[in-house]
Amino acid sequence: MAKINCQFVRPDRLLFEGDVASLVLVTPTGELGVWPGHAPLICALGNGMVRLHHLEEDGGNTEQVIVSGGYAEIMPDHVIVLADHARKADDIEPDVVKQTRAGAVKSRDALPAGDGRRAYYDNKIAWCDLLLQHAQSN
Repeated sequence: MAKINCQFVRPDRLLFEGDVASLVLVTPTGELGVWPGHAPLICALGNGMVRLHHLEEDGGNTEQVIVSGGYAEIMPDHVIVLADHARKADDIEPDVVKQTRAGAVKSRDALPAGDGRRAYYDNKIAWCDLLLQHAQSN
């Protein structure tokens, strides 16, 4: 069976490395399917769900990873995903995410309007919202 090697990296660690049958990336303009033999391409990642389709000999299951931003380098025999934010869908604890979100809102609202540091908290709040959206849909 044809396969493609996938490295999935986020800033703090390697999230996944191994062979997959295919994967579906989320880009700012929609989804992009990647199979062995794909033409070389570098693409931006959007916000949403990446799906890794494992090989039949590895169980054939689909692993879901929520991402927000980053890039992917696609080659005929491998893909490197460099995500700004990434979390496996089965690793979301909604209560923890809600607490993190509430703390970010409180910190952002304590800053004066027009303070550039508010953008950091706005991004954190958006990431938490994306996690909660996918946690509720699983």
